[in-house]
Amino acid sequence: MFCCKDQLGRDVVLNSYPAKRIISLVPSQTELLYDLGLDEEVVGITKFCVHPVHWFRNKERVGGTKNVNIEKVESLQADLILANKEENMKEQIEQLEKIAPVWISDVTTFEDALQMIKNVSEITNTMEKALTLITRITTNFSKLSHRVLHPTSNTQHPTSNVQLRTAYLIWHNPYMTIGGDTFISNMLSKCGLKNVFENLKRYPEISIEQIASVNPQLILLSSEPYPFKEKHVEELRPFFDKAKIFLVDGEMFSWYGSRMVYAPDYFASLMQNIENN
Repeated sequence: MFCCKDQLGRDVVLNSYPAKRIISLVPSQTELLYDLGLDEEVVGITKFCVHPVHWFRNKERVGGTKNVNIEKVESLQADLILANKEENMKEQIEQLEKIAPVWISDVTTFEDALQMIKNVSEITNTMEKALTLITRITTNFSKLSHRVLHPTSNTQHPTSNVQLRTAYLIWHNPYMTIGGDTFISNMLSKCGLKNVFENLKRYPEISIEQIASVNPQLILLSSEPYPFKEKHVEELRPFFDKAKIFLVDGEMFSWYGSRMVYAPDYFASLMQNIENN
């Protein structure tokens, strides 16, 4: 028996340690489990767990993040279920707790993400790999911070990238953005960008008029959960002729876990592209 606390401060008791049959209901944490070397241990994932691709194709799927197939989960005889406060439904988590221990993550900052990696490695006995991963992540973000504070571009823009007022959109019809209490907003700050809706909570609906009222210099259209395309950029241009509008990889901004290793290089490239256009 092994007792630990999840990121909600709840006591989670595993009847066997380390966990040998794991179901992940969180796409970014599914990828983390793969990078921690837990191939055989992971017995179930969601239909949104697209990384790694061979897991997506071959692992048993237990529905979506918000519509978990409870009977399928029960049939897999898991000894640990990984869930997330934001991505999964409370009512379903309560049902799942009757089947197996449920460890719930709650990630809104860079530091929360690193703590989540440590916690997951503790309950899966993969701490050595996790510490190596955390070192890579922190090193890469330190390099990004240096680039943000010491840009090398000679572009004579009246406002440097570190001050760009940014609206980050995650949904269309209605438009939705991200508040200041989200992991995405924290990642924007790592890029040196200012979330113009940081005073709001979670993922509010907004209108074009509301976006215009905060006068963004930059509008980022995410690839997830809504897959924004170039046609949506053109749709917004008539309303924001002075703002730069870019499509961005939502996974880099919202996936906490091992994908964070690659995010700093992506952010640096994005910022360079923004400055040059």
